Amino acid sequence: MIIKDRTKPLVLLILEALLRRLPNSHPKHQQISDELGRRQAGYTGEKSLDYYYRELPHQKYMILHDLNLPDGDYNCQIDTLLITPEFTLAIDVKNMAGKLIFDTDNEQFIQINNGNEKGYPYPIAQGERHQKYLQKLLTANHFPSVPVEYVVVISNSYTSYAVTGKNSHKVKPRICKSDVFLNKVSFFEKQYSKPLMTSKDLRKLCRLLIKMNTIPTTYVLKNYGIQSSELITGVFCPSNPHHCLTRKNQSWYCPTCDTFTRDAHINALRDYFLLFGPTITNMQFREFAHIKSRYVAKRILLSCNLQSTGKNRSSCYTPKNFPW
Repeated sequence: MIIKDRTKPLVLLILEALLRRLPNSHPKHQQISDELGRRQAGYTGEKSLDYYYRELPHQKYMILHDLNLPDGDYNCQIDTLLITPEFTLAIDVKNMAGKLIFDTDNEQFIQINNGNEKGYPYPIAQGERHQKYLQKLLTANHFPSVPVEYVVVISNSYTSYAVTGKNSHKVKPRICKSDVFLNKVSFFEKQYSKPLMTSKDLRKLCRLLIKMNTIPTTYVLKNYGIQSSELITGVFCPSNPHHCLTRKNQSWYCPTCDTFTRDAHINALRDYFLLFGPTITNMQFREFAHIKSRYVAKRILLSCNLQSTGKNRSSCYTPKNFPW
């Protein structure tokens, strides 16, 4: 049973907004662009596993996609989490080309593609962090001590992989190609056959995880060390995002294209919510959208079907759902 549907990951949306607002000359522009490309490929790989998830017994398996759970100042992001009465399984999907090497001696993850070698964060270390995080969460919330497992799934059918080093026998069971993913699930089913959580426990745990799921906005900016002052503000032209619009005749005017648009502020607000958090004040909107009149800004914000709290100058606006 799918408890949390797969949608386009928030981190992807945030990185897209960040690139729209970051000057091309910024020293971290290419790094963020590369990260966006990797995450887009990862999202495609995650979707490809839906074919196999649908084969799992619907009443037994609780499926939660793209969980973003708070971990102090950081974010614990899990591609997919399977929860059963017997065990839980955190799934990390890798959609990468070429040959992948899991070096257990040096705890390195290396991709060799078209003669180029590149290193990435070690997925096994991430899996272990997810495992410990979920174990602590279960204990802290007084759930039965169900086993927590993790697996790395390689979704690209043309990719080969190798596990090297003296600890390879411990790591190999943690890795599989997508076409044998269901066999891996069967392995855990045989290993853990005793139900430890009731249906009530399952529902309670799923509600808790959904409640804990957070918007990792500021985490992305902090991760790259980017200040808000480095970003480009303004309402962008729908035809050419390099052009900023001005407010004219109750519409948005692009002097370069000589065109008017009525709702171009929607995309600007979406970028703001993704990059700075799900609330905005009249003053923040005026500064971001380059609007002089607080009354014009208020009319625009009220027209966007946002929730409003506070009165007068203390009013704050937030989307009714996120992403907006």
